[in-house]
Amino acid sequence: MAETTTRLANRVAWVDIASRDAEGTRSFYGGLFGWDAQVNPDPQYGGYALAKIDGQDVAGIGPAQDPNAPTAWSIYIGTDDVAALAQRITAAGGTVIAPPFPVGEQGQMAVFQDPTGAFISAWHGALMGGFQTEGEGAFAWAELNTRAIDQATTFYETVFGWTHDTMPSGGDMPEYTTFYASGDRVAGAMPMDAAMPDEVPSYWMPYFGTHDVDATFDRAKDLGAQEMVAPTDFPQGRFAIVSDPQGAMFGLLRLDR
Repeated sequence: MAETTTRLANRVAWVDIASRDAEGTRSFYGGLFGWDAQVNPDPQYGGYALAKIDGQDVAGIGPAQDPNAPTAWSIYIGTDDVAALAQRITAAGGTVIAPPFPVGEQGQMAVFQDPTGAFISAWHGALMGGFQTEGEGAFAWAELNTRAIDQATTFYETVFGWTHDTMPSGGDMPEYTTFYASGDRVAGAMPMDAAMPDEVPSYWMPYFGTHDVDATFDRAKDLGAQEMVAPTDFPQGRFAIVSDPQGAMFGLLRLDR
């Protein structure tokens, strides 16, 4: 497991969703991606389910701990020292929302908020190392939408050692920032749309892979999702964004390699 932890250090290691209707959320993503989400019967995990594709871990689905909190996806960055990461977060101007704590025997996690308002979590795996699969229906990309792109870029490079470049997105879209860890693309960031209501903070959002964005987009709407961004071409492929029936936003992505 040490090898897995090292491989995921400073990269997206896991995603999960905290839902006000966990059963409905499991049903939606099962219908959309074919995920098999089985709730862990051990009460210490609070009804958390590991979603799997062909028996391989792909994401987590759990009940919201705060009944007033919206249903939302969380992005976890792998680390080999979550306590040291918490110190770097604070020194760089971020906030520790949930200090490092054990998750049973699976590992340690913490929850932070960056200086622009976006929440980001950390994972140090023990028994559970992170993603076990990729491709159709699996995690494909993480993207930060932020109201202060320059401040966010400096923050993430400081705490995770990332580097970045920017490139045109095409059309009227703003430039797109890509983050790198040891030369590998690990995440993206872009300025938040000015039309977004002021009460919406900066946020991270996951994308899931699909070979047919349009068909998956239509299936998501048939299952109760709401259109946010219709299927759209970009220089590296095609994407769409939807909001699931509980209100959590996520993207669909096809990369043309």
